[in-house]
Amino acid sequence: MARDRVIGAALVVGAIIGVIVYGLLVFASFWYRPTTLTGGLYVSMAVLEISAFVAVLAILAILGWIGYVMATTPPPVPLEPEPAVASSSSSTGTASPSNSPTTTPAGNPDQQK
Repeated sequence: MARDRVIGAALVVGAIIGVIVYGLLVFASFWYRPTTLTGGLYVSMAVLEISAFVAVLAILAILGWIGYVMATTPPPVPLEPEPAVASSSSSTGTASPSNSPTTTPAGNPDQQK
């Protein structure tokens, strides 16, 4: 349990550091003078373009994965066969005692003694 807490704390700290670095790359590049090394204002635009591309890529990858799993997974086998529906009933709308199944203590009408 302690290991899970350490991993969780590391993820929180990593996320906070990631937000700070991302914010600096997007917003602090407006304060830099354009140079050939950093590109000045072009850095923030490149960061936004890369972020948008990665976000769209992640969404489409998840969508493709879901589609692949749906296409390749066989349908589940039914647990029990569907019971036959009794079509005869009296004029009052209640089933006659002969048409209603009797249940056993287990609750399965097919296991009558």
